[in-house]
Amino acid sequence: MTDASKFLDTARRVIRIEADALALLANEVGTPFGQAVQMILDAPGRIIVCGMGKSGHVARKIAATFASTGTPAHFVHPAEASHGDLGMMAKGDVALVLSNSGETPELADVIAHTRRFGIPMIGVASKATSTLLTQSDVAIVLPAAEEACGTGVVPTTSTTMTLALGDAMAVALMEHRDFTPANFRDFHPGGKLGARLSKVGDLMHAGDALPLVAPNTSMGNVLLEISQKGFGVVGVVDTARQLQGIITDGDLRRHMDGLLDLSAGDVQTNDPTTVQAGALAEEALGIMNTRKITCLFVTDQSGSVEGLLHIHDCLRAGLG
Repeated sequence: MTDASKFLDTARRVIRIEADALALLANEVGTPFGQAVQMILDAPGRIIVCGMGKSGHVARKIAATFASTGTPAHFVHPAEASHGDLGMMAKGDVALVLSNSGETPELADVIAHTRRFGIPMIGVASKATSTLLTQSDVAIVLPAAEEACGTGVVPTTSTTMTLALGDAMAVALMEHRDFTPANFRDFHPGGKLGARLSKVGDLMHAGDALPLVAPNTSMGNVLLEISQKGFGVVGVVDTARQLQGIITDGDLRRHMDGLLDLSAGDVQTNDPTTVQAGALAEEALGIMNTRKITCLFVTDQSGSVEGLLHIHDCLRAGLG
């Protein structure tokens, strides 16, 4: 057997071991999980997530997931807590403390602080009789499962189960609060994800930048408006800014003969495709691609023009 084959066998064995452990966790998770989620919901303060070593790395990720999904949270390093960071935990907060053994020495001051100041504590460990779980207000016991390393000494399966448990808490909280993609974007404004969740209203042009004319505007003035605003389109609106139609380069070509003798209402295309400001910009981009157009006027529910979205606005934002 080649080294590559051995590596592949190892990968499959490790993944199967951890997958089996997650299935076991799913079957055994019980009442304490629900109590923990309710405790977090009832807390007026933040979730303080603690863990040492590999559990600390998992704790950081869980805290970040909470914070980015509408549950204010931060990570406190147990060793740093003993040198001043205990002050980051206050009455009204909830502590979520992770430790596979439940006997991690560095957690002693964190546990004592929560007991002294009446800070509710959720403990996650693999031993029900451990110091952490016996001192916790809600104790979540990880099921007995072998570590994937084969020696039983490297945290692998145990950290995977703890991470999955944290994700399950975050999702349970999200679902209870009806957390939406729009809410998610509030915490993720940057990068590709932020772009995908951008709303039309975030990217559209508005105010004096909008190319708008009245139906009785002469085509000479319509051409000036198109040229000055630079979008290659103009919206035809009534006195209440209700969108009556649009004029594009294609409309100009179709009415080339005697164009300057016509008015905007004579040339416009009626019932143009529009979008609302609250729609996702990605959805608007999809409409433009499907219809092979470069602009969409943005209207409110009554049909009044609020803005204009150009395909270049979407591309600049990182969509496409």
